[in-house]
Formats: sequence, structure tokens, C-alpha cells
Amino acid sequence: MIKLGLTGSIASGKSTVLASFAALGLPVFSSDATVHALYEGEAVPAVEQLFPGVTTDGRVDRAALSRALVAAPQRLRELEAAIHPLVRKRLASFFAEAENAGAPIAVADVPLLFETGFDYGLDAVVVTHAPDTVLRERALKRPGMSVQKLEAILARQMPQAEKLQRADYVMETDGPLAETQAAARALIEALLKKAGDR
Repeated sequence: MIKLGLTGSIASGKSTVLASFAALGLPVFSSDATVHALYEGEAVPAVEQLFPGVTTDGRVDRAALSRALVAAPQRLRELEAAIHPLVRKRLASFFAEAENAGAPIAVADVPLLFETGFDYGLDAVVVTHAPDTVLRERALKRPGMSVQKLEAILARQMPQAEKLQRADYVMETDGPLAETQAAARALIEALLKKAGDR
């Protein structure tokens, strides 16, 4: 089975591309969705211990956590040290289940794939890309996003140019949705053909 990683800068179209792969019938894993799930269960005690008062009714209040991190951005590393291992454990299970089910390709969306330096055992990496002006415009439309918050996020992320150099494949996402979906289909067909030719 081909383990395909998906990454890219904030608002570069990762979710759209992941949905395009899912529409092709491939098993997909979203790190962001996994963190959401963890914040409603397994990760709650650890987050509450790190940031007392940011959980209510047995779940992490993401807005309260965001405020705590804006006030003390240096503490983000502590949060990541608690959450990332839980995400990786679920990702390993996802790949194992996909392989056991006979999937030819499984796709994992890992936003900080290059930044963390963790080896996920991926066979190839797809990087989503759109011009910086498009990224900023998309990101600032998100609920709760501010220029200050966006700058803090971008400061933690590897520049797009560097990500593109590390990519095995690049998906441009500033065109019509149908174009992105067609590119996703073409990439999967190429990967399957390549695997069949081995």
C-alpha cells in the first residue's frame, strides 16, 4: 500500500484536496479532525493540566485555548508535546487498518509534516500550493482569525517555497474546484500505474 502524505501552508487547500482523494474512494486521515476528536475525549485531562480552565463539560473549549496561546505563544510547544503523540498513534492505526482492508493508497493530511521532522514512513508527499496573497485572503475569512493570529501561525510554518522543494508532487489550488479534483484523480491514477509497473 502507498502511504501518501498531504501537507501545505495554512489555507493552501489541504482540506479540499483531501476531500477530492476521499471522493475517489481512498481512505483518508485528517490530523485536524483527529485533534478535534481528541479535544472532546482523550486529550482533555492533559490540556486542562497544562492550561487550567480551558475545558468545560469534558471537552476543550478551543476559543479559550486559543486565547491562552495568544497570551503565551511560547507554551504552544508544551501543547504539541502532549497532543502530537496521540495524533501519531491514531495515524499509525489508520494506516494499519487501511492496509489490512486492502487499500492500494491511503492519504494522511499532516499540516506540520515538515516542521516536526517526524518520520511517518510515508512513500510520497503531496504539497498543496496557492499564491501567498490567496492564502492570506482565505485564512483571514476564517472565523476567529485575526492578522495577529495569522502572523503567529505563518511564523511557525516553513515557507511555501521550501515546502515545494521537498514535495514529491504539488497540487495547485487557486483554480476552479473541478480543476483541483481532476488533478487529484490524475495523480492517483499515475501513482497506481507506477505501483503496477514495479
